[in-house]
Amino acid sequence: MSSSEPTLIVIMTTLPDANQAGIIANLLVAEKLAACVQVLPSMTSTYMWEGELCHESEHLVLIKTLQTNYEMLASRLRSLHPYETPEIIAIPAIAVDRDYLLWATSNQ
Repeated sequence: MSSSEPTLIVIMTTLPDANQAGIIANLLVAEKLAACVQVLPSMTSTYMWEGELCHESEHLVLIKTLQTNYEMLASRLRSLHPYETPEIIAIPAIAVDRDYLLWATSNQ
């Protein structure tokens, strides 16, 4: 990737059920905030919330988008998300296949 090419990022979030994750995935792609959203099967998350140790079944959601879309996508995701404090973590892609990057760019 050259410095003039768009920067692809992967945003991670978790959702409590696959149906809700699918609805959000469809909206983000249809609204052209993401090129691709993947909903992974159920997993168990362990975390502290309000002083209590929690274990919850969740679905990991991976959202592929351009860095320039981050603020709009994060805002939209917060508005759709059922959690009071949703996980929204962006990871930069340090290398992306040129054809995939062109496809992702043309779908946003």
